[in-house]
Amino acid sequence: LAKPDTSGRLIKWSIELGEYDVKFEAKPAIKSQVLANFIGDNTPTECMEENPSENKRGLWKLSVDGLSCITGSGEGLVLTSPDDWTLEYALRFRFKATNNEAEWEALIVGLTIAKHLEV
Repeated sequence: LAKPDTSGRLIKWSIELGEYDVKFEAKPAIKSQVLANFIGDNTPTECMEENPSENKRGLWKLSVDGLSCITGSGEGLVLTSPDDWTLEYALRFRFKATNNEAEWEALIVGLTIAKHLEV
């Protein structure tokens, strides 16, 4: 609390929230060993990396972009082949979702389409 402005605001908030019995609890810090273990467990190994000689059909690219608003949510979905042939989809969800939720839903739809196309 080296900055007087910041400590002044904290004191003001603690006084205002004191009457409602609201207390601040700091988030616990992530232990460095836990973070190191997570990175070690989720780092790709040689067997996980793609071998270009095994993939004769080339790589397809799946792109999603969307929005969320009061009236609902929607997504744009583009599946691009290795030779730049594209499939474009416009998705409209019948439920309210945040931008991230809509993007994940579109990703699931895109993966389903790719599975049906066997790419």
